[in-house]
Amino acid sequence: MTATCVILDIGGVLEITPETGWVQRWEERLELPLGTVDERMHDVWRAGSVGSISEREVHEQVAARLGLDAPQVEAFMAGLWAEYLGTPNEEFMDYVRGLRGSCRLGILSNSFVGARERETTLYHFDELVEQIVYSHEIGIEKPDLRAFEAACASLDVRPENCLFIDDVAVNVEAARTAGMQAHLFEDNARTITRIAAHLDASPWPQGVSRSDDVGLAGLQRLPARR
Repeated sequence: MTATCVILDIGGVLEITPETGWVQRWEERLELPLGTVDERMHDVWRAGSVGSISEREVHEQVAARLGLDAPQVEAFMAGLWAEYLGTPNEEFMDYVRGLRGSCRLGILSNSFVGARERETTLYHFDELVEQIVYSHEIGIEKPDLRAFEAACASLDVRPENCLFIDDVAVNVEAARTAGMQAHLFEDNARTITRIAAHLDASPWPQGVSRSDDVGLAGLQRLPARR
């Protein structure tokens, strides 16, 4: 329970996930007003993020709500996953890989049903850290404090011994409320410096203030990955 710990977000931290415009392209293709996909699918994206719907049911709802046939549903979902999974942040992942053995390592991610299987296949996060807590598996999303409690419990660590890294300010603040140290991810260099300071048992590295850790929240995507 006294182990030093680093817990990481995935989207925007371990994965580089810019918007690809796939939703807008489908709205143009289907001649739908801008924002229609989000409006029609909002509760499905929400259900997928907390695991109350299966992948098969997601596909069925996409077909029914957007009027797509089976090949179109497959193409639509392929676009969703391409944006969701992004590309690996190789430099940062290499750094985290080098931390194995020096601290406890975990992931806490707002996710979508099917994410674990795809991210394990593509990025092997299960080999990068000891424990992965996905919102769609525990039924709780950040910034709910219970999500942070679940992550600490999975690693058997105390919140005050953990540094949480996320690219969304509201989640960073929630982690602090949960008793953790927290850092807003903006780039690899500053984040690596912050982690190194944490491992050296220095709460804040020289020249870095608490205000440096908080910035603007990232834009939500479909489905939301916060």
